[in-house]
Amino acid sequence: MEEHAEALEADLLRYYGVDLLDWHRQTLSSRRLSVLVRHLPPDSAFVRAREGEAAEWRLTDHLLAAVVDHLAIANWMYASVNRDEYADPPEAPVPVPRPGAGAADASEGPPEAPAQAAAGRGPTAAELARFFG
Repeated sequence: MEEHAEALEADLLRYYGVDLLDWHRQTLSSRRLSVLVRHLPPDSAFVRAREGEAAEWRLTDHLLAAVVDHLAIANWMYASVNRDEYADPPEAPVPVPRPGAGAADASEGPPEAPAQAAAGRGPTAAELARFFG
C-alpha cells in the first residue's frame, strides 16, 4: 500500500470523501480503512497502480479476445485445408495479446479446474484468459 499511497489517497477522496490523513489522526479506524481499500472499484487509480494493465481487462474483454482468437484459427484452418497443393501455407494467426501473458504462459499446458469453480464460484477473468490463451 505504501508504494501506491498517492493513488490510494486520491481514490479515498474520490469514491468515499474520506481523507487518508484521518487514519493518521486516528479518526478513521484501520478496519474501516481496510474495508474501503478492499472494495475500491476496478477502475480506481489504486487498483490500476497495483495490478497494472490486468486491472483494465474485464471478463467480457477476455471472452472477446478468446472469440477473436478462435475465429482466426478457424479461418486459418479453412484456408490451410482449401489452399492449392503447391501454394505456400498461410501464416498461423497471432493471438490477441493479454495483460500479463508472456512467452512462458504459452508453453504451459491447459490449466486444471480451479478450486473456486468447483466450490460453485465461476472462473475469474485471469483463469479464463489462461484457459483460452
